Amino acid sequence: MYHTWMRYFTPGPAHLRLGLACLGVGLQHGELPPVGPRTLDHHVAVVVSVGSGWYRTPDGRRHPVTAPALLWLTPGTPHHYGPDPGWDECFVDFTGPATTTYTELGYIEPGRPVVPLSDAAAARAVVARIARAARRGNPLLEVETGAAVHELLVTLRRARADLAPDGDEVLQALARDAFQAMSVADHAARHGMTPAALRTAVRRGAGCSPKDYLLGIRLGRAKELLAATDLPVAAVARRVGYDDPAYFSRLFTRRVGIPPVRFREQQGRTVPGGWSNRVPDPDDPPMIEPPPAP
Repeated sequence: MYHTWMRYFTPGPAHLRLGLACLGVGLQHGELPPVGPRTLDHHVAVVVSVGSGWYRTPDGRRHPVTAPALLWLTPGTPHHYGPDPGWDECFVDFTGPATTTYTELGYIEPGRPVVPLSDAAAARAVVARIARAARRGNPLLEVETGAAVHELLVTLRRARADLAPDGDEVLQALARDAFQAMSVADHAARHGMTPAALRTAVRRGAGCSPKDYLLGIRLGRAKELLAATDLPVAAVARRVGYDDPAYFSRLFTRRVGIPPVRFREQQGRTVPGGWSNRVPDPDDPPMIEPPPAP
């Protein structure tokens, strides 16, 4: 005996250009039959919240599945899995050009079809929102469900049992030291790692190289200082780890698309005579107090 609920739909070409499009959603539990062997032309994320079972890879090897877990069913890859009685799953079928980028960043893992999760509750909550949006007659169905697929991929990344929700210790340490004038080799040495080992760790945790990870943090902070203070560009450069303001300006322009001065003109929110001459602390942002009751 098993219970199942499913909805399938076909997004139009314009919705596919949003990057990700949801093709279907379902919830199942009980004594479910095996799935496959079969091969799909799109992605499916299967979130197992209760129970155990097995997954068979194309080479014939059988891998145990124990909840909470994620099964990746990827296009063109044969898959075959079977739940034991008591299995509880939800799934989302999706496609779109953004799947390539999410795979490159490590959010989708074709080579790792069974991924242990620390918790399935957050992912199930996103799937539940997709299911609610999938009600018949919803005029916003394609956009709502497509946006939720993006959220689901981020939620599943945070729920991976092998990674801390906000990044492992290496990423946290890099973030703390991001504004120091240190090379990637210097960062690696500080953590007793080779540069190659550091690159592997950062790629696995953040989906990019250490250089890009540090650059993203530095430029983000530079934007905050340019928009919220009247510090000279040279002072902003020094605050984020660049002693050469000309190099900082060239780097900023290349990555952001406009020079620092132009960014400040567009985004500046300084208040003359107010708090704008103070550098805000990103770890303790100011709170906006509600107005007093009349």
